Amino acid sequence: MIKPRKAAIVGIGHVGSHVASALVTQGLVSELVLIDTDRAKAEAHGADLADTICWMPHSARVWAGDYSDCADAELMIISASGPIFKEDRLEELVGSLDTMDEIAPHILECGFQGLIMVITNPVDVVASYLRRKLGFGPDRVFGSGTTLDSGRLRRNIAQALGVSPMSVEAWVLGEHGDSQMIPWSRVTVGGQPLELVPGGKELDRQEIWEKTMKAGWNIVLGKGSTEFGIGAAAAQIVRAIFFDEKRILPVSVLLDGVCGQQGIHASVPVCLGAGGPERICMPIMAQEEEQAFIHSCERLREFEPALINR
Repeated sequence: MIKPRKAAIVGIGHVGSHVASALVTQGLVSELVLIDTDRAKAEAHGADLADTICWMPHSARVWAGDYSDCADAELMIISASGPIFKEDRLEELVGSLDTMDEIAPHILECGFQGLIMVITNPVDVVASYLRRKLGFGPDRVFGSGTTLDSGRLRRNIAQALGVSPMSVEAWVLGEHGDSQMIPWSRVTVGGQPLELVPGGKELDRQEIWEKTMKAGWNIVLGKGSTEFGIGAAAAQIVRAIFFDEKRILPVSVLLDGVCGQQGIHASVPVCLGAGGPERICMPIMAQEEEQAFIHSCERLREFEPALINR
């Protein structure tokens, strides 16, 4: 029997450890397995997180385990990656695919039957590769995609307008990377279209796009890694699934006819519930926005031969 709200995280580095912390502190998991090639590090993170439980409003069991502990988990989060970190996330591809080659057999051998969320960059391509490697259906493997980018976008718009990010509804779509795009025609602030909000027409959209797109790399240059933002973003995705919220978030899923695109993973608004990605909720976009989305998808498609020929 699948236990309620049991998750596993593979790769307990900066990203994986902060995802784990967010899941525990927000009370989103009842059981959390930490898996890493450095067993001592995983055990230390598990003990450190266990020390927080008595101060939390929710109880959870957290421990360093192995893939055999995942057979009855509902969700597996993949944050393991290769040793490199590049400004263009697609340059991280080879090391990340090597890591997926190491992980995939363990997932198959343990009999895992749940959902897999990939965070490892380049997340769109890695999610596509891992799904094929495992032979899982498109509803079982998805990427965290541009959920984090969308949070950055909301922050940048809010700062420019002098409002709370929680009052901004805006998405980044396409690649979690340099070709990502913003459907500006769908942005609302306090429920109002951006053009009707004071200062909305005057926003420097190119500047905001660049700040959003480069935000991750700028953080890496300053502190060596990103961790807090992705931890919080991943927790929102997990919350939507474990609590069957039917919440729409921009995650990276296999496209099947969206804007004419097929066979690749890219971020689109997806309704998330107990079944994971349950349906795509693609908005109607302006013609130039749709072309920008197609361009982003074609950028990702360039890497398909590398996946097929491995």
